[in-house]
Amino acid sequence: MTTTLETTVRHVVEVGQFDRAGVERLFAAADRMRELPRTAVPLSGRLLATLFYEPSTRTRLSFEAAMLRLGGGVISTENAREFSSAIKGESVEDTVRIVEGYADAIVLRHHEQGAAHRAAAVSAVPVLNAGDGPGEHPTQALLDLYTIRHELGRIDGLRVALVGDLRFGRTARSLARLLRLTSGTELVFVSPPAVPMGDDVRAELDAAGVPQRDEPNLAAVLPDVDVVYQTRIQRERFATSEEYEASRGVYVLDRPAMDRLNPGAVVLHPLPRVDEIAPEVDADPRAAYFRQAHNGVYVRMALLTAVLGGDDGHDS
Repeated sequence: MTTTLETTVRHVVEVGQFDRAGVERLFAAADRMRELPRTAVPLSGRLLATLFYEPSTRTRLSFEAAMLRLGGGVISTENAREFSSAIKGESVEDTVRIVEGYADAIVLRHHEQGAAHRAAAVSAVPVLNAGDGPGEHPTQALLDLYTIRHELGRIDGLRVALVGDLRFGRTARSLARLLRLTSGTELVFVSPPAVPMGDDVRAELDAAGVPQRDEPNLAAVLPDVDVVYQTRIQRERFATSEEYEASRGVYVLDRPAMDRLNPGAVVLHPLPRVDEIAPEVDADPRAAYFRQAHNGVYVRMALLTAVLGGDDGHDS
């Protein structure tokens, strides 16, 4: 299904749903959300359920803040993998069938890849994928691209370095897929040998005509890129601690690295960070990752308004 955001949107489960026109409309709606009066309540009386089987801070709170700012309400369960009927063996399908009776939309984070598709297949209310294992995180990719546009004024003609865990990192994988909608974009993959970008994403980029290359030397790419998308090495995705330790700490952005970075570039990170960005970088104006996190509220406000049919204040 191609998402236009002008028709009823049932679910948001993957970036492949979106076309360029739909993304542009979403970003325009997010811009309007930045200026939405606090007295506006386009989703008054509507209820959002946030169902998280994995821990989350930014994604869960930004979705909940978005719904509350729109005048709606929220019911929530965090760490549902341990503290819900899932521990008794209930399937995600059955859980969603129950929760759809309590809420008008469901935000789902799950540890299993494909869980969002399974949930959407049985849900009578919109399901928004907040991350499914090493699969996709479409709303994160949308806010990432929105941040690039907000920071640099464009989303075309960019050289983007994706750094860190590109094998298991659903945020980097989703952003790479979303960048297929841009033109003149080149992707540079900077990753430890154990966690390269997957062949599935590479094949999709090839089919879309997006140039891509691997570069193991981060220092070599910093002077020439417009965006550094830094990610953490995810301990929870590795089978053994030895595999994790072999990959962590390989790529670190610190003051010497920032001195090499293109003066007009921006640094993004989906967060949380561990040790891959030194705290000394935070004061650099090119460090946009906290602004990036804040943008998540506006993008998710626009998405919730779209899927629930609220008035976003746009005169059409």
